[in-house]
Amino acid sequence: MNKAAIVIGATGLVGQSLVNQLAYASHISKIVTLTRRPTEHSSSKVINHVVDFDSLEKCTELFDGDILFSCLGTTRKQAGSIAAQRVVDLDYQYTAAKIASERGVDHYLLVSSSGANEHSKSPYLKMKGELEEKVKILPFKRISLFQPSLLIGQRAEFRLAEKVGHWLMATLCILPCLRRFRPITGEQVSAKMVLESQQSDPLIAIFRFDELFIET
Repeated sequence: MNKAAIVIGATGLVGQSLVNQLAYASHISKIVTLTRRPTEHSSSKVINHVVDFDSLEKCTELFDGDILFSCLGTTRKQAGSIAAQRVVDLDYQYTAAKIASERGVDHYLLVSSSGANEHSKSPYLKMKGELEEKVKILPFKRISLFQPSLLIGQRAEFRLAEKVGHWLMATLCILPCLRRFRPITGEQVSAKMVLESQQSDPLIAIFRFDELFIET
């Protein structure tokens, strides 16, 4: 297989690791990263394009490929408000997915969140759930949704709540009944995504909690 992959959110915790792993994946011949700022990569497979996510409709040709990995996301603090966060976590990602489906991309892979539910009282989980439901009706051949527990790893910015949550969850998940909820690294999520991107059967696959860990 020689597939062309498109990645949005390529500079984030999962996205950065994903691009690195795709660069070594034998079934991927080209990786197009769409970012707000220029990024460089040592692999000749990786082609970066700087885009304005408010105007993705102006660069639809960049979505010509076989697989779309959607790893885009921000926090309320970074965005400044829940409304601004929805623009990134919901609007941008849905627009990218819709364009990709119209351009003939077969496989869509989304990093969502555990607890994603369009009816949730949590604004964050609600926007994640809304996005999942919106992309499910797009004409992709295969859709893969990843709902990880707490994501951990080396981020560009310090997140106190994440550090505290990691410590608490790591402690609690020692208990066998809670082990499936243990924190997961961005590298582990991206490894599961790369593995899943080799599948082509037409279906909607959802991976939750410990289902994202690859058994070795």
